[in-house]
Amino acid sequence: MADPRGFLRYERQGPGRRPVPLRVRDWAEVYEPFPRSRLKEQAARCMDCGIPFCHSGCPLGNLIPEWNDLVRRGRMKEAASRLERTNNFPELTGRLCPAPCEGACVLGISFEPVLIKQVELEIAEQAAVAGSYRPVRPKRASGRSVAVVGSGPAGLAAAQQLTRAGHRVVVFERAEAPGGLLRYGIPEFKLEKWVLDRRLAQMTAEGTRFRTGVWVGGAGPEDSSSGAAAPDAVGLSARRLLEEFDVVLAATGSTRPRDLPVPGRHLGGVHFAMEYLKASNLACETGGSPRLSAGGRDVVVIGGGDTGADCLGTAHRQGARSVRQLEILPEPPSSRPPDNPWPTWPLVLRSTSAHEEGGERRFAVETTELLGGEDTRVRAVRLRQLEEPAGGELELPADLVLLALGFLGPERSGLVAELGLELTPAGTVAVDSAFSTSHPRVFCCGDMVRGQSLIVWAIAEGRAAAAFVDRHLTGRARLASPVSPFERALA
Repeated sequence: MADPRGFLRYERQGPGRRPVPLRVRDWAEVYEPFPRSRLKEQAARCMDCGIPFCHSGCPLGNLIPEWNDLVRRGRMKEAASRLERTNNFPELTGRLCPAPCEGACVLGISFEPVLIKQVELEIAEQAAVAGSYRPVRPKRASGRSVAVVGSGPAGLAAAQQLTRAGHRVVVFERAEAPGGLLRYGIPEFKLEKWVLDRRLAQMTAEGTRFRTGVWVGGAGPEDSSSGAAAPDAVGLSARRLLEEFDVVLAATGSTRPRDLPVPGRHLGGVHFAMEYLKASNLACETGGSPRLSAGGRDVVVIGGGDTGADCLGTAHRQGARSVRQLEILPEPPSSRPPDNPWPTWPLVLRSTSAHEEGGERRFAVETTELLGGEDTRVRAVRLRQLEEPAGGELELPADLVLLALGFLGPERSGLVAELGLELTPAGTVAVDSAFSTSHPRVFCCGDMVRGQSLIVWAIAEGRAAAAFVDRHLTGRARLASPVSPFERALA
């Protein structure tokens, strides 16, 4: 039974952030430790609302009111057990998820919603300190095998579920180390990589095997231009995998970046955001200098989403001379508009820690041309204003332009092309309600299926796909699964 008056006693109070002048000098996470006394207060704000809409807001179906009440009563071990029933990686979602559960919180109708995301993170971290991340080994081996291609959150969630079900699981990753965008797309100041490595160590101890520097389907031009694969990555035929494994589960993400077809796109100093972010993350990992740096440069980030904000924060730490982030859409309102009622996701202006650190944001501007200098490098960005005075043009100095315009689905070369997997009109891999593709022994999940999405959706789809793969291999429904994303989309 939750505290029905907790939300009246305590106001929402999130974690503090380290002072900007200090945090831009290092790559440590921006948040300060969260006091345990405040944790219980925040969990106590979760009332006994009768119909917890936070369940429907969370793609994983996390048992949010249950573990909030356990935290309120100081029963952290039980709270961790409840949390891991539905979420393989709460320490990741607690840091990276935008918390659609909070947007659906009943308390949010009239008050500030419950601080669900932070409570989740604190449960996970306290469980880790208490040694609760022990390997969960299967009771018996199934004698069946699964090759998981891609080690982002969808692939990792599926691999852990299938390993715990007793199958032999090998994860293939084309980059230098496992983790996908968690390792090479998310900056260190949002996710220190020891957090990821801690979970990977648990998975290895459980029996999951990782093979990195392997590009399933062979290295292709799309891959070599993006720099996503390790420089010495070797090609491996997808058909070879099907000879060695009973099932192939593909989870390689939505990695085709949307380009900017304007004059001057060919100029030097214009790069996709992921190329820039990977170079920075590799440098943090090795302690060396990044191959691509914003140090001393005028940086323009084209794209107003989270990836653009990650570029913004990275440029601050690399010592950029100036940083600007551009968005083609108008500036969102500060509160819900009438046509965006609870419990839908609030379409409001969001500012990240990177925006707090400096730089300029411009909304309702369209990039019309990239201007070059005498040395064929970019020197400025020409913009057209889409709001009053509409049609007005301006130029911004720029000798480093980062394109953070989103993604267009999975790469067409490699595994998709070799196996001739059917695609949807949107360019994603076509699957049925059991995550089965047009090939009878190939399953697919995550952003390859949904398109560019959230980490929480990736984990949910990885768990759901694992349940269907397990049923395919054993003939029985043994693994717990979130509600099918297809069923949820129709709900």
